[in-house]
Amino acid sequence: MTQCFFSFTETRNRCYRSMFAGSGLRSTVTDLKDGTVMHCWEPKARAESKPSLLLIHGLGANALWQWGDLIRHVAPHYNVYVPDLVFFGGSYTARPERGERFQAECVARVMEAKGVRRVSLVGLSYGGFVGYCMGAMEEGVVMVERVVVCGSGVCMEEKDVKEGLFPVMDLDE
Repeated sequence: MTQCFFSFTETRNRCYRSMFAGSGLRSTVTDLKDGTVMHCWEPKARAESKPSLLLIHGLGANALWQWGDLIRHVAPHYNVYVPDLVFFGGSYTARPERGERFQAECVARVMEAKGVRRVSLVGLSYGGFVGYCMGAMEEGVVMVERVVVCGSGVCMEEKDVKEGLFPVMDLDE
């Protein structure tokens, strides 16, 4: 008897890959030459007349799943770059670093390798922390012009934890 295997996840991945490709993006891999490899969706043909937009996903999803429904709306207006953060999608490292600063440095190095010098970015959830770090970085050749942080606690204070909806006593918890 022949078995048939069907995966909802892989079917959804194929749909998103098709949507990204149909929006004028291509899948690329950049070796940062330090044990880190980053996967990124980038324009098939960069238009110098368009500004560059960097979309940084959050925890729990790769770039395809987090930005799949938005990509067709922004791609006509921007040169869109959508990296998978390290340990998501096709991105990985042999280095011991794991924080948002390391992620920000890796994304900045990918943008630099692709010749992107100025970018606006949107970071969702954990991607907001990474985007915030990228915007605060002074060194490097990639200038972050605008940062939009969505659904992140980058400005959360102790009083927000105590007075908010979080069932914790302090930020460390």
